[in-house]
Amino acid sequence: MSYLSIEFAVSFIVFFGIYWGLKRHIVLQNSLLLIVSYVIVGLFNIHFALILAGYTIIIYLLSIGIAHSSAPRGWLVLACIVAVVNLAIFKYCDFFRAELQLLLNAVGWHLLLPSAEILLPIGISFYTFHSISYLVSLSKKELKPVSFWDFALYLSFFPSIVAGPINRAKHFLPQIQTTHIRTLLEPYRALTLILLAVIKVYWLSSALADYYVNPIFDSPQEYQSFDLILGLYAYAIEIYLNFSGYTDLVTAIALLLGFRLPINFNLPYLAINLRDFWQRWHISLSTWIRDYIYIPLGGSRINVTRTQINVLIAMLLSGLWHGAGMNFLLWGAIHGIGLVMLNVADRLLGVNVIARRSALIAKLFTLHYVCFAWLFFRSASLSDALDYLQAIAHNMTDVAMKYNSLLTIIILLIAYCFYPKWSTIPTYFSRFLAKMPWFILPVIFICILWLVIYLAPSGIPQFIYAGF
Repeated sequence: MSYLSIEFAVSFIVFFGIYWGLKRHIVLQNSLLLIVSYVIVGLFNIHFALILAGYTIIIYLLSIGIAHSSAPRGWLVLACIVAVVNLAIFKYCDFFRAELQLLLNAVGWHLLLPSAEILLPIGISFYTFHSISYLVSLSKKELKPVSFWDFALYLSFFPSIVAGPINRAKHFLPQIQTTHIRTLLEPYRALTLILLAVIKVYWLSSALADYYVNPIFDSPQEYQSFDLILGLYAYAIEIYLNFSGYTDLVTAIALLLGFRLPINFNLPYLAINLRDFWQRWHISLSTWIRDYIYIPLGGSRINVTRTQINVLIAMLLSGLWHGAGMNFLLWGAIHGIGLVMLNVADRLLGVNVIARRSALIAKLFTLHYVCFAWLFFRSASLSDALDYLQAIAHNMTDVAMKYNSLLTIIILLIAYCFYPKWSTIPTYFSRFLAKMPWFILPVIFICILWLVIYLAPSGIPQFIYAGF
């Protein structure tokens, strides 16, 4: 069930009424949240709910070992291995089988490896990250052991299980375990975020995908080089609108339930370098990788060379997490190599040498590097990405341009100029809504939704990050 569907909206209104009818009974509220979360996962596929339940039971039992054993580190390692193996089986089994098959063929071993159709459970990456956060916090004594039902709700909390943001146990579990009566949090901001999400995902992102990005990426050989380059910028906008719109929506849903989710975006295309970009894009993931992969590897504590290796490993794993394919691995490598080059430049020329001379040039340089890397992220395979690059190199004059490039450039420039104002929209619109009489709010809400649905392409858009 899509969070942008009419079915979800109607169901949520009913659930919302029951949920706040139980506001004096935290345990009942949590029980209702847990049931609804599993129902939503089960609506994608009943096996996904069963897999989540099995995973929750096993990891919880292992967490008891961490909490009560005299050798908690051993239990932590075992639990993390179980979590990673579970993720690898469902997400990477086919990828590694195919790569191993190619390797065997290359060395002359004509052995046919068995293949298996394995479904990727919805949200598996996100509840795996959530569980590791809990296990590590438990081992560091940042948290006391929680009840099984609180742990199950933490892993399955429906606003964030499909595509994040990634919750940290020490921040989110206290919200589940609260003994105070929950209240609606920032209702006007929540309504604004819902409208913003619908505009971003349902209209702008969907229109960009249908009318511009998808046709170009489906048949790059039919487009002129300049169209193909503009297609990369269009995809950069599409994925930002889609993913940040999803984050807006689930943040709003959580606020309406009395929960706060972590911030996931902070105007990433204004970053002055790649390091800054990863502090602004998918923040909950980049900080998770920093805290649970990069720092345990040694971070920057050992020496310069080892630091750069750690950066590369972290970014390669980030790429592989986004998808089991060589194109995602290369996408991670491009970002890793960029970060290493940035670190080297900082040591040789001084920190942020470009930004110190011109912040605008630094921002544009970073934006173009990120947009180039998106090519490998968006392409279905490495072969498709190379075909796209080949078309850019060869279609300079042989193919007629299909889009009004001047108009596209003007629209992109206007969008980039207004981009810094984007973050202020929720604040201004929330204040506007707060001044309106309550009976006017449904009229405003319905008018905006009707306008968006009228302008948007037909069909319910998908959340890009739900596939990860």
